[in-house]
Amino acid sequence: MNVTFNPGPSQLYFTVQDHVRKAFRDGIPSLSHRSKEFESAFEKATTGLKTLLGIPSSFSIFFTGSATETWERSIQNLAEHQSVHFVNGAFSKRYFEIAQQMKRNPFKIESAPGKGFDTDYNLPNQPELIALTHNETSTGVSLPLSFIHGFREKYPEALIIVDAVSSLPYPDFDYSKIDSIFFSVQKGFGQPAGLGVWIVNERCIEKSEQLLRKGIDIGTYHNLPTFFANAKKNQTPETPNVLGIYLLGKVVEDFLRRGIKTIRSETEYKAAILYQTLKNHPLMNPFVQEQAIQSKTVIVADCGIHTERISKYLLSHDVQPGDGYGEFKKQHLRFANFPAHSKEQFELLVGYLNQIV
Repeated sequence: MNVTFNPGPSQLYFTVQDHVRKAFRDGIPSLSHRSKEFESAFEKATTGLKTLLGIPSSFSIFFTGSATETWERSIQNLAEHQSVHFVNGAFSKRYFEIAQQMKRNPFKIESAPGKGFDTDYNLPNQPELIALTHNETSTGVSLPLSFIHGFREKYPEALIIVDAVSSLPYPDFDYSKIDSIFFSVQKGFGQPAGLGVWIVNERCIEKSEQLLRKGIDIGTYHNLPTFFANAKKNQTPETPNVLGIYLLGKVVEDFLRRGIKTIRSETEYKAAILYQTLKNHPLMNPFVQEQAIQSKTVIVADCGIHTERISKYLLSHDVQPGDGYGEFKKQHLRFANFPAHSKEQFELLVGYLNQIV
């Protein structure tokens, strides 16, 4: 059976196939989003996520089409004059570019791909919105939680929003230090693509309502006030990805049975054995050299001129690595490390890599 380590869409969680079968037997894809059955699925997914991730009850959870949509909606609803972006790879850069396209006069703090950020940065006075990409999927850099959590004390009036697309459910965020976080289900939650999850606190709702009162365009149906009004009834503004929401509730239930501590400790074990293999390998190295910022969930190997040969060898053994991204396509391989990837699969991957000389 083929195992995919592509960072997204990635390996499906092993229970998803059975959940899909049951969903079709029970007519879930045809549910009205105003039905009691859908409201139950919505509530199960959102309350389960809060339990799994330790999200306070004061936060609300909404569903978008993707995390890419949430980039745009977050800028539209939470930034009137300017957003601040920390950019160190292709995806954090794209978030910044969306703010440019939306004429929000974004301010950029940039570091080289594969690098983190110094703590002596200079931001605009009284920043309105600070956008942070916790896990840069293109290069395998992960911002330390202490770095993310430190913004609250320095800039208490700013809204802190975190793109955690390729890291959740692994990181243990302090939700008193951030205002919003979002992800897509096709990575760490092991589902088919097509659903974004946007988590916001009351400050975000208040900011969007403030912009609306000023006559500023915050979108028509996927804006925070409309999301919030519907979510209070366990509903959505429009017909959503009903199957995706149902599956999310089921997978979260599976994760809760497994235990978040177990998921996190297994993630760290799998990352450790792969990084150790790359560090000692004659043909490849970890692209991110600084251990403190090495992602645990997207591990990037710098394979140089050997990339194609290594990839073909792995594929010949039914192991699919992720290609390098953008400018690094021909020299990197990326390996997702999500709950859907077992310790045994990682041990098998490490064994195959050690055979390549």
